[in-house]
Amino acid sequence: MATTRTAHTVWEGELLKGSGTVTFDSSGIGSQPVSWPSRAEQANGKTSPEELIAAAHSSCFSMALSHGLTGAGNPPARLETKADVTFQPGEGITGIHLTVRGEVPGLDAGAFAEAAENAKKNCPVSQALTGTTITLTAELV
Repeated sequence: MATTRTAHTVWEGELLKGSGTVTFDSSGIGSQPVSWPSRAEQANGKTSPEELIAAAHSSCFSMALSHGLTGAGNPPARLETKADVTFQPGEGITGIHLTVRGEVPGLDAGAFAEAAENAKKNCPVSQALTGTTITLTAELV
């Protein structure tokens, strides 16, 4: 069964001086302020589209990797994934780097790296972002 998740943003004013609020409708977890300076300069307590993409990508990748490892008979004890989304004003999103550290009993570093590459390639968020260069660092701990 397909699912649809919804968020909405209300923006007021021009790009450089205006600001907005993004609301997470489906989960009801609340609203967060957004602005151009929080996107192109310092966050200063506000979010940005790139931070929201980083959250989506790190969680999707972790789920895909957990699923792949479990399906191969090596369920992870813990996965910690960070997504760094780089935004360059005037160019847009120029790259995403995923860093995953995993505790996977009985798995060697090579097999973990292979599983991580597979998750990077096949997680739905990675697939949605195919127009962006996505790189990966995978480490067993």
